[in-house]
Parts: sequence; C-alpha cells; structure tokens
Amino acid sequence: MTTIDARGLSCPEPVILISQAMKSGEAAYEIKVDNRVSKENVTRYAEHQGYKVSVTEADGEFTLAIRK
Repeated sequence: MTTIDARGLSCPEPVILISQAMKSGEAAYEIKVDNRVSKENVTRYAEHQGYKVSVTEADGEFTLAIRK
C-alpha cells in the first residue's frame, strides 16, 4: 500500500499526488490531508476512479483509506 503525506498542501496538489500514485495500479492507498477541501476533492477523485474511500479524523487531520 502506498502512503502519501499531503498535509500542508492545498488543492489541487493532493489530488495530483494520488492521481500519480494510482498509475501504479495498486489496490490500496492511504493519503493524509489537513483540510476539508482536500479531503472532499481527493474522495471525489478516488470514487470517480472506482475506489471506495473511508475517512478517519484526528486532531484536525484526515486519513483517507482508498481501496478497490
């Protein structure tokens, strides 16, 4: 599983990072973001690519588990 730390980055950077990672064709990814806009945009992008997304929040940071 690829893990991406996109904390401190604003959109579209987290979406670009997950898009590049998805080119590897893995079945699972994890990305950490620290704002709601990035969480929503990455979730929308991943779901559009056919992945399921589950989100956990802790201390204002979001961890998105993305799986086929």
